[in-house]
Amino acid sequence: MNLEENKQNICSRCVMDGSDPEITYNSQGVCNHCERYDSLVQTRTFSGDVAKTELSKVIASIKASGKNKEYDCIIGVSGGVDSTYVAYRIKEMGLNPLAIHFDNGWNSELAVSNIEKTLDKLDIDLHTYVIDWDVFSDLQKAFLNASTPDGEIPTDHAINALLFKEASKRGIKYIISGMNFATESMAVRMWSYGHSDWTYIKDVYKKFGNGQSLKPYPHFSFFDLFNWTFLKRIKVVSILNYMDYNKDEAMEVLKNELDWVYYGGKHYESVYTRFYQGYILPKKFNIDKRRGHVSDLIRAGQLTRKEALKELEKETYPSAEMLNHDMDFVHKKFDYTEKEFNQIMKQPTKSFLEFKNKASKVDKIKLVLNFLRKKGILSK
Repeated sequence: MNLEENKQNICSRCVMDGSDPEITYNSQGVCNHCERYDSLVQTRTFSGDVAKTELSKVIASIKASGKNKEYDCIIGVSGGVDSTYVAYRIKEMGLNPLAIHFDNGWNSELAVSNIEKTLDKLDIDLHTYVIDWDVFSDLQKAFLNASTPDGEIPTDHAINALLFKEASKRGIKYIISGMNFATESMAVRMWSYGHSDWTYIKDVYKKFGNGQSLKPYPHFSFFDLFNWTFLKRIKVVSILNYMDYNKDEAMEVLKNELDWVYYGGKHYESVYTRFYQGYILPKKFNIDKRRGHVSDLIRAGQLTRKEALKELEKETYPSAEMLNHDMDFVHKKFDYTEKEFNQIMKQPTKSFLEFKNKASKVDKIKLVLNFLRKKGILSK
């Protein structure tokens, strides 16, 4: 069955389809992503009065860990709705965070404005890590030439590394994440793989990079992760899992309280992310990440299936004018001619499975972490 034929098989509950080549359906036509959600949502989220009680406990623990210290927790800030809402809520609850921003050279002007307004209004200190552009752009270009759909992994991996490194260096015991399982739980490894797999990232760069040292690039191994999590006991708390989180309501709060401005799409605060998700993924890989985002919202009861399908009928880019602008910007930033970029877009697609990787170990670690969360040993 080819991709176009497979895409006709759409989940009867959400809108996931055969653009995930590993999707499966049960006898009622419900996909494996919906089944995974149902099996984990109770172990990953709290709601109602229980949520209020558990949230009070975790906030008290964070405050106690930071007593007589400059900061009690670390947050990552991108200017997006989730991280901005986390900043707003934890300040409201009396925490004293240090905001960390990873500047990879692709911030939109609107993202910079949103971050500045948010941190000024909330009186939150900011530490920005500006990556060496020669090194980082070479890594991003290596992923483009590797022809896998994982072009955003260099940024995602670096952000996680940076948060843990700063927490470890400063003796801070809590990282507050903007992840929310109810509305952002789906993981499609054939769409995006490598968030914690340094072996995969190194192998892509070895085969398609120009051989620079990756020392300036924030990264981590599984040993680093074990050291930070179990020896230094740094905890990652997804605070939005402790409340009934509704994205539309959160955006209204941010607009009204912080003068925050919407970007027109999820993760579009970065020009490269906007271009990657809005142009490269759909055009080269036949992947529309909005399909995953709206499927999450369907499961969370924040969008109907009919509304989601209507949303997917829209163009993947906010406007043709913005697409042309971003196309030119990406060409110039990467020093590509139009012909060179088009050649990359025409290269046959690959997956992470064609490179060295630790996928089996990642799967085992996820099983262990989910077990520990189910037993209440790890935070939500």
